[in-house]
Amino acid sequence: MLLMAYRTGLFPMADSRDDTEIFWVEPRRRAILPLDGFHCSRSLAKILRKGVFEVTCNAAFAAVIRECAGPRRDAGGTWISDRIERTYLDLHEEGAAHSIECWHRGQLVGGLYGVGFDAVFCGESMFSRMPNASKVALAWLVAALKRAGARLLDCQFMTEHLATMGAVEISQAEYVERLVAAQRSTEGAGAGAAALGAGLAEGLAAGDAEASGAALSLPAGFAALLGDAAAAGLSSSPGNFIAQSFTQTS
Repeated sequence: MLLMAYRTGLFPMADSRDDTEIFWVEPRRRAILPLDGFHCSRSLAKILRKGVFEVTCNAAFAAVIRECAGPRRDAGGTWISDRIERTYLDLHEEGAAHSIECWHRGQLVGGLYGVGFDAVFCGESMFSRMPNASKVALAWLVAALKRAGARLLDCQFMTEHLATMGAVEISQAEYVERLVAAQRSTEGAGAGAAALGAGLAEGLAAGDAEASGAALSLPAGFAALLGDAAAAGLSSSPGNFIAQSFTQTS
């Protein structure tokens, strides 16, 4: 049911952490981050090059969603109830929900998670326990999704933070049009696309996926990105490779 909701432009929320009920949201205005429109500031590029954070994919999904569901600095509540958290953990086990983690000296200090299918990734929430950690996580997400051949990055609601990174707001009707188009872009790929969407081809090159019409999953795009960095002689500094890729396309 949850995946069907995402495919039609809906997403779930709850009123509190212990709320047993959920409600489906279809906002009038939708925030998306165009993958070719990501804004990598000079300060962010500098942090990426320095390798301040070690960045991983799907290394600590449960910890990321737990942090996202925790108390906010503004003392506001959370929409991620225990029921919603359990559901996303199940989706992660099935290969449909993924996370990006930022580590500093072995400690998890930032990250984000979301749901991926076809050429779509729906970002759900992010957290930061250290300055710039969530920005670095988002930069890696965008780079990995581009490498995977994704076409739509959904951010749900516009925030000042997302706006500075290049997010734009569109109508829900336009969002649904883009959503349908991104799903149609992988039709005809057959079982191969289904397997890729489940994250079972992490070592496959994204170029092969583009040639076949299939979309790689986020983990596969992330792995391909690391492979690209290694091929460029930057295996010890993949953040520098990420920064260069944004500089070249900006």
